[in-house]
Amino acid sequence: AMKLQSPQFQALFTPGLRSVAELFEKKNYELRIAGGAVRDLLSGMTPQDIDFATTATPAEMKEMFTSAGVRLINNKGEKHGTITARLHEQNFEITTLRIDVVTDGRHAEVEFTTDWEKDAERRDLTVNSMFLGLDGMLYDFFNGYEDLKNNKIRFVGKASERIQEDYLRILRYFRFYGRIAEKPGDHEPSTLQAIKENAKGLAGISGERIWVELKKILLGNHVNHLVRLMYELDIAQYIGLPLAGNLEEFARVTKNIQNLCPKPMTVLTSLFKVKDDVTNLDLRLKISKEEKNLGLFLVKHRQELTKAMGPEPLRPYQDFIMDSREANTNSKICELLKYQGEEHLLREMQQWTAPSFPVSGHDLRKMGVSSGKEIGTALQQLRDEWKKSGYHMDKEELLSCLKKL
Repeated sequence: AMKLQSPQFQALFTPGLRSVAELFEKKNYELRIAGGAVRDLLSGMTPQDIDFATTATPAEMKEMFTSAGVRLINNKGEKHGTITARLHEQNFEITTLRIDVVTDGRHAEVEFTTDWEKDAERRDLTVNSMFLGLDGMLYDFFNGYEDLKNNKIRFVGKASERIQEDYLRILRYFRFYGRIAEKPGDHEPSTLQAIKENAKGLAGISGERIWVELKKILLGNHVNHLVRLMYELDIAQYIGLPLAGNLEEFARVTKNIQNLCPKPMTVLTSLFKVKDDVTNLDLRLKISKEEKNLGLFLVKHRQELTKAMGPEPLRPYQDFIMDSREANTNSKICELLKYQGEEHLLREMQQWTAPSFPVSGHDLRKMGVSSGKEIGTALQQLRDEWKKSGYHMDKEELLSCLKKL
C-alpha cells in the first residue's frame, strides 16, 4: 500500500479541512480526496481545486453540517449528490459515492452507494479514478498510479462503455493525453478503435461543453498529433472543425507558437482556410464574440500583414494599430505575431505603447483655421506627415508643417 506524505499534500490541511475531517470522523463517515486532485498530488503538483467523496448521503451531510452550524452553499449540485460547505473562508465540495443507473451519452441518473470501487468504476480514465485518504493512504482500483507513472492514458474498464456513458469523454481522453503522455502516438489501438466507432456521439453534445475541452487540448502538448488524430478518427466534423482543415498550416503554426502562450483561438485558426470556417465553428460551439473576432482577424490578415524589410520590421503592425479605430487591436496584433512565430517582434510589441497624436482641432483654431471641414482635412494631412515620420514629429514640427501646407 502506498502512503503519500508530500509537502503539497500536507499543505492541504487548512483549518477548514481539519474541521471538516473532524465532523466526518465523529459521525464515522468516510471522507477521501477524489479524482483530479489525487492525480495532481501524485504528480507532485498542488491541485487547483479539490473534490471530496464520502460514504455519507447528501441528507446525512446536511444534517451533520446544519447541526454543527456550518453554512451550506446551494450550488444546485444536490441532485448529483454534491453538498458544498463553507468553513474558515473556504468551500468544500463533497459528493456521495454513486453508481450510474441510466446514461444517455450526456447525463446520468445516479443512485448512492458506500462502495468505493463501484464509484471508481464509473469514472472516465484510470488516472482520474483514484482516492486518497486524509491519512495519505492511496485507494487505486484500476492501476491508475501505475499508469500515471508510465504516462499512460487509459479508460477505466472497456473504452466503448465509458465513452457511451458520456461522449465528451472522447475529448477528455485527448486532453489528458496532452497533459500526461510523453510522446505522440502512444495509444492502445483498441482505444482508438472505440473512439472512431463512437465519434458520431459527439454530435449530441452541447457546443459549450465541447469548447471547454477543445481549448484545453489546444493549449496542451502534442496538439498537432491530437488534432490530426481527430481528423483520422472522424471526430472533426462533429465538433465544428472544417471538413478539409489545413493540417499543413496547423503543423507549422503549432511549431511557431510553442513557447509564446497563444490564445486557443490563435492555434485553432491555422486550420481554417476561409472566414466561413470561423462562422461555422461559432455556430457549433457558441464561442465568445472576442474569440470569433480574433479568428476572423487572423484569417483576414495573416498573409499580407507581415514584417517590413529593413531597420523597422514592426512598422506595418504599428501603422495598423495607429490606423485602427478599435479598442483591442493591440492584443490581436500580438496574437498575429505569435501565429507568425515572430518571437522577437512580439517582445518588442509588448513593450511598445501607441503614441498619441499631438495636435488637436483646438490647436488649429488658434492658428486661424476656422471651418470644421478645413480642420478635418488639415488634421488628416498632419496625421499622414506624423505617420511618415514614424510618429516622431512633435506638436511644433507638425504645426510648422501646416504653414507649409
